[in-house]
Amino acid sequence: MADRTSGPTSVIWRDGRLIPWEQATLHVMSHVVHYGSSVFEGIRCYETPDGPAIFRLREHMRRLLDSCRIYRMEIPWSFDELVQATIDTVAANGLRKCYLRPIVVRTGEQMGFYPVGVPVETFVIAYNWGTYLGPEALEQGVDVCVSTWRRAAPSTFPTMAKAGGNYLNSQLAKLEARNDGYAEGICLDTQGYVAEGSGENLFVVRDGVLYTSGLSSGILHGITRDSVLRIARDMGYEVREQQLPREMLYIADELFLTGTAAELTPIRSVDRVPVGAGRPGPITRAVQDRFMGIVTGRVPDPYGWLTPVPLPEPVGVEAERLAAV
Repeated sequence: MADRTSGPTSVIWRDGRLIPWEQATLHVMSHVVHYGSSVFEGIRCYETPDGPAIFRLREHMRRLLDSCRIYRMEIPWSFDELVQATIDTVAANGLRKCYLRPIVVRTGEQMGFYPVGVPVETFVIAYNWGTYLGPEALEQGVDVCVSTWRRAAPSTFPTMAKAGGNYLNSQLAKLEARNDGYAEGICLDTQGYVAEGSGENLFVVRDGVLYTSGLSSGILHGITRDSVLRIARDMGYEVREQQLPREMLYIADELFLTGTAAELTPIRSVDRVPVGAGRPGPITRAVQDRFMGIVTGRVPDPYGWLTPVPLPEPVGVEAERLAAV
């Protein structure tokens, strides 16, 4: 069993075959290298008492296929085949937990923007990756800034597609934030309303009500965001999806980020202005605990969000080691 916290694994699924990690390469003339023509997903597989389980795998695969449709990328793999490919990739690498990156790319050796006839390849990557914003982020929260970079208008990039080229904007926001000493940058939309983080959705808590920006603000339709919306409502909290003026960030009682990589990360300050008491608040903690309890199997999963991964039975020394844990 692999137990590294960061780094490559053994095999990658590539168009129906599991191949060694180092063989999953592309030519420098590939269309994706020049034009960013890829669509992808970020998925987490969690270690649970019943073994590895992939969080909301089917919803992620549906969004991947939606992104392919938006960008006219035809692949030969069905929804069910992609789901199984992801399960097989985790199992083949013997992972208890991991980050997963299904990705569809235009390859070939053809110059020019017009993509018709350019070959398309599909990969599923299992990667050892820990906490996105740092090991202390989930407990202590992070310091963020409002970025000078705006999210693109929905009429420029299709923000409902999770596409590689869309994330150049995120790179600029992230670089700016980190260079200025912050963990993350919050982007506004083209009208100046709050959109989201460079790679996460955003929630505001004020007077016991949770607020989050709507899809019209150019945000990604985040699957963790959707999960938090459902969990919070089921816990009895009022949740509103609406436009949020920038100043809401400075008068919020609590703020937190959501995403597959970030999970549910509290925000303790914005532009060096403390959020509430300057530490994660009670609603953030309650929703975070419920979310993490479900994904790690500590509490029952009432939504059917976890897909179990069957792993081969360990033998020999490995079996003895696991029995002693």
